[in-house]
Amino acid sequence: MNEFSRRKVLASGGALGALGALGMASPAMAWTWSPSGSIAGTGAGADPSWVWDQEADPLLASLLDRDDVPEVNRLLWDWTRNDQELPRELPQDLRAFMERARQLPPWADQRKLELAAEFNKSRGIYLNLLNGVGGGMLSTAIPKEARAVYYSKGGADMEDRVAKTSILGFAVGDPNAYRPDGSVVVEAVKTRLVHAAVRHLLQQSPGWKQTSGGQRIPISQEDMLVTWHTLPTFAMRRMLDWGVPITRAESDAYLHVWQVTAYLLGIREEYIPATWNAAYAQSDQVLGRKMGTTPEGVELTDVLLGQLAEQTSPPLGVTRPLCNALARYLVGDQVADWDAIPREPVWEPLISEAWPLLVKFRENLVPLPAVPEVAWTIDEAARQYILFYLTKGKETKIDIPTINRPR
Repeated sequence: MNEFSRRKVLASGGALGALGALGMASPAMAWTWSPSGSIAGTGAGADPSWVWDQEADPLLASLLDRDDVPEVNRLLWDWTRNDQELPRELPQDLRAFMERARQLPPWADQRKLELAAEFNKSRGIYLNLLNGVGGGMLSTAIPKEARAVYYSKGGADMEDRVAKTSILGFAVGDPNAYRPDGSVVVEAVKTRLVHAAVRHLLQQSPGWKQTSGGQRIPISQEDMLVTWHTLPTFAMRRMLDWGVPITRAESDAYLHVWQVTAYLLGIREEYIPATWNAAYAQSDQVLGRKMGTTPEGVELTDVLLGQLAEQTSPPLGVTRPLCNALARYLVGDQVADWDAIPREPVWEPLISEAWPLLVKFRENLVPLPAVPEVAWTIDEAARQYILFYLTKGKETKIDIPTINRPR
């Protein structure tokens, strides 16, 4: 941890130190979400913080122990389409698992998936901004996630890490997402394999073990649910806050595409919310007990916002203060304080006034003269940032790690 990041943690205030204890659930914060609100409609009701991936985890541990992963990565490099056959040279146990894992659940509704694709296209600027910048800021304020990222291999190269994370996000939002020539099935299954590998590897990391807060194995089912809620649940709530017109059918379809994606990532059906009300209730329970500040999260936030400013500054003159203010606007002051994002008294009121007007203009609710110039700067900055990671994603692919973060 560099001295700059340490100073930012110390400067973020005394209240922040107390909030940093979040994520260590007290008896009053025990898991109470009912499986009756899930896609399955029933379940054991077991606390998902003690449930992992019973099928993928032993398989990836075996592949790592057999030193098969480098060859697996080579074989899967060109596996890119939903309808593409798996390489026959894959180890037999892995190939059998992946054939099962790539199958859509019986409740998948192709009509809803098609409508979700249209919704993702028409609302792309909001969704990419919320899932990319907003979701990134939320993830660094989740201690378990921030530490898992920081001490895994990806934490040593955040540009590459964000690009690989973006691959799955862009695949979900692609118009062809669940069509034969789409790629979301491929990227979700690959991500499930990566999670299983990281679970095995991080248990060998001294840095992770020293900061895990007693967690025996990383990336539990609850951890995955928390991350899931920083994406569709957070995005839907913010779009509604902004007054984006969304029909009931569009809302249901957007939830459905993420329900199917959760299933492909290995989240059990008894934990996948069946409705938005169930999702909001689950999110309110798990996010509150999982968020807080960590030195790792603060450092990762600084890297992410630095990348945003760096990639949008040359063409647009976007400054780091503007990026700080935009991040605060997206996630709110509490999360921004956990991430130690500086206050920007000049930019914050400008963004809070300008962005809602830009949304209204996009939805044909106000005339163009009502939209301040700064709104278009933010709009184009978001486009440039998204374009950078989309392009970067085409140059790299999700692969299974074989090591933790180098010391």
